[in-house]
Amino acid sequence: MSNPFVSPEKIRQLEERMASLGIREADIEEKFIHARGRGGQKVNKTSACVYLRHAPTGIEVKCQESRSREANRFFARRLLSDKIEESLPGGKSARAKEIEKIRKQKRKRSRRTCAKAEGGDDN
Repeated sequence: MSNPFVSPEKIRQLEERMASLGIREADIEEKFIHARGRGGQKVNKTSACVYLRHAPTGIEVKCQESRSREANRFFARRLLSDKIEESLPGGKSARAKEIEKIRKQKRKRSRRTCAKAEGGDDN
């Protein structure tokens, strides 16, 4: 999968990740459909939106992050890999762990702010 919009290194990493998860290109059903929304005439005239379906798991992904079909093919495969990794038993992806970490930090900050507000009213 060569792509002028994504670096060869990122493509190689994605292919390795897909191989480690057991995702084969033959198992992926790929369709190109007309995108909607932002992107102007380019998006309206071309089939830049990518729809992927992983046949063994039935997981479906639709991606139109970019105006480019090739970039969207890469993003859709990455998103499909994320979803398949999350569906595996005990498999929390690195992205899911990062989101959980940020959520905990925000909760902690919120508690501190509430404690400060309650403690500051006594003066």
